[in-house]
Amino acid sequence: MGTTQTSWTCEQAAELYGVPNWGGGLFGVSAHGDVEVLLRKRPRPVRISLAELVGGLKERGLDTPVLLRFSDILSSRIAELHGGFRKAIEEAGYTGAYRGVYPIKVNQQQKVVQEIAEFGRAYHHGFETGSKAELIAAMAYMQDPDALIVCNGYKDEEFVDLALHALRIGLQTMLVIETPGELPLILARADRLGVSPRLGVRAKLASRGGGHWDGSGGDRSKFGLNAAQIIDVVDHLRACDKLDCLQMLHYHVGSQVSDISKLRIAIGEACRFYVELVNEGAQMGFIDVGGGLAVDYDGSHANTPSSRNYSTAEYAADIVEAVMNATQQDGLAPPTLVSESGRATVAHHSVLVFDVLDVSRFEPGRVPDALPEDASEMLCNLMDACRNLRDHNVQESFHDLVYYRDELRSLFVHGYVPLRERALGEELFWHAICRISELLRGQERVPEEMEGIEPMIADVYYGNFSVFQSLPDAWAINQLFPVMPIHRLNERPTRRGVLADITCDSDGKIDQFPGLHEARAALPLHEMREDQDYYLGAFLVGAYQETLGDLHNLLGDTNVLHVRVNDEDEVEFETEIEGDTVAEVLSYVEYEPREMLARLRASAERAVRQGRISGSDRREIVSAYEAGMRGYTYFEK
Repeated sequence: MGTTQTSWTCEQAAELYGVPNWGGGLFGVSAHGDVEVLLRKRPRPVRISLAELVGGLKERGLDTPVLLRFSDILSSRIAELHGGFRKAIEEAGYTGAYRGVYPIKVNQQQKVVQEIAEFGRAYHHGFETGSKAELIAAMAYMQDPDALIVCNGYKDEEFVDLALHALRIGLQTMLVIETPGELPLILARADRLGVSPRLGVRAKLASRGGGHWDGSGGDRSKFGLNAAQIIDVVDHLRACDKLDCLQMLHYHVGSQVSDISKLRIAIGEACRFYVELVNEGAQMGFIDVGGGLAVDYDGSHANTPSSRNYSTAEYAADIVEAVMNATQQDGLAPPTLVSESGRATVAHHSVLVFDVLDVSRFEPGRVPDALPEDASEMLCNLMDACRNLRDHNVQESFHDLVYYRDELRSLFVHGYVPLRERALGEELFWHAICRISELLRGQERVPEEMEGIEPMIADVYYGNFSVFQSLPDAWAINQLFPVMPIHRLNERPTRRGVLADITCDSDGKIDQFPGLHEARAALPLHEMREDQDYYLGAFLVGAYQETLGDLHNLLGDTNVLHVRVNDEDEVEFETEIEGDTVAEVLSYVEYEPREMLARLRASAERAVRQGRISGSDRREIVSAYEAGMRGYTYFEK
C-alpha cells in the first residue's frame, strides 16, 4: 500500500486533497506542511496555521474535537455575494437594488447570527425566519432599518403578532403567505394591532431544482400557493382594499442546486408570476428568489450533488438579466432583488478539527515460497493466480482469485480442508488484492466489479468525533465534505484509510471523500507516530451540521473557537465556547445529574456496609463519578 517515491512537495499535497478546487482561495498549504486559512486583509492575506491554532488551544486547556469558526471568512462570503450582485446590476444597467437575507435555520448559533448582522450592515443584509424562535432572534439582532426580515413557515397568532410588532418598531418585516389559511389570520391580527402588514406570497412553481432537496419546488412541494390560490389571495386583498399590502413574490426551488440551467428556468417562471401580480394591481416591488446557491464541496465545478457548475457571479448575472428582461418587456419598475443564500454564506467559515485515537491497519497476506505437499487443489490454484498476476490480466486474475477463494471457503465449511489451509488461502487472496489495487491506481477506467477494492483494503482511522453530532449530512444523505490532515503535508501520505468515529454505531464512519471526477472510497493518510498527535480537519461544515447534529451515544456539542484578525493583523481568540459536559448532555435527555449522584452515593454506601469497599474506596468512586459528570463527552487524554 505504500510507495517507494521519496520526493514530495506541499504543492502536491494541496493537489492531492483538492484544496485549490474546493478552498475558494480561503485555504492553502504552507511550506511547513500545515493547512493555512487565508484571511483576506490588505495588502496581503493573513495566514493562520490550523495546527498552530490547535496547539494554542491545547495550551489554554481547550481540547479537540473543536469547531473553528473564522469571522473574517464569514465577512468575505457576505461581501462576495453582494459584490456579485452589485457587479451584475452595474453591467446590466439594472436600476433596481439587491437585498440579501440570511436564513437563520442554516446555522442558528448566536455568534453566527450576531456576526452576520454585524458584517451585513454595510450591505443591508437581513434575515429569513421560519419559526417564532428564529423571528425573536432576528428582532433582537437586526438593528438596520433598511434590511429585510422575511417571515416564512407556519404562522400562529403569536408569530404573526411578533412580526407585526417588528414592523411597528421600524424593522422591514415581510410576512410571506405560504398556506391558504394564513391571509385571514394575518389581516385579523393586523387590524387588531392597527398595523398595515407588508405581505409576500410564495408561488408554487412547476420548476424544480434537482438534487437532494428537489421537493422544495414543483406541484407537490410542502409550501407555497398554486396559481389559483394566488388569485384567491389577490381577490381577498382587493375586497378588503388592502391590495397595496402585497409587495413580494417569493419562491424556492431547493437547497444546493447544482445546475445553473435549473435556476434560470425557475427565475423565468417566477418573473411571469411577478408581472401578472403587478398587472392585477398589487403594489409589489420585491422578488425573492429563495435559496439554492450551491457550495462546491468536492471542487469539481460540475453538475453533481456535491458541487455546482456556476459561480456566484454567474448566479447573480442570470437573476438580474431574467428580471430585467421580464419587467422591461412589460414596462414595469424594476423590483428589489432578494436572495436567501444560507449555505453559501456560512459553509466555508467553519472547520471541525479532531485527533486520531488509533488505527486498525490492513496488512496484506504473506506469500509462502511453497505450499504444503498435501495442499488442496483450490489452494494451489490460488497460489498460481497470485504468481501469474500481471498488468495485462488484472480483470481475469481478479475473477480467478474470487472464485478460488470462495471455493476454498466452501470446502472449509464442509470439512474438507483444515483451518490452517483456509487461513493460508485468505493471506494469498488479500496479498493479490493489494497488488491489484496498486495496478489499478491511476487508471482512467476501473472495471465496475473492482471499484470496491480500495475500501476493502483501507486502514481504519478512529477519530475523536461523532458523525451524528458534527457531520450528520455525511451519514444521512451521503454529503461529501473535504477531509484532510491539517499538518505533516510536507510528508508523502503512504496509507489509505476510512474514518470511524467513537460512537458504537456501524454507520458512524466516513468512507466517501471528494475527488476531482468522482468520490474516493479511501483517504490518503500518514503513518501514526507514537510521540505525536495526528489531526484531521473536516471543511465547509458551517451549514446545517451543528443544528442537525444529534446526541447519539450522548456525545454532545464540541468545543468551539471563534477566530478573528484585528486591525493590526493579529489573530484573536475572540470567543471560546466549551463543549457539553456529560452532566449537561444527560440533562438534555431528562436525567437529573444531582439525583444520579445521590443514587451513586447510596449504592457506594451500601457497598461499604456490605464490606465490599472501604470508606476511602467510596470517596474515590464518588470523586471519579463527579469528575466524569464534569468531563467532556469526547475522549479525553
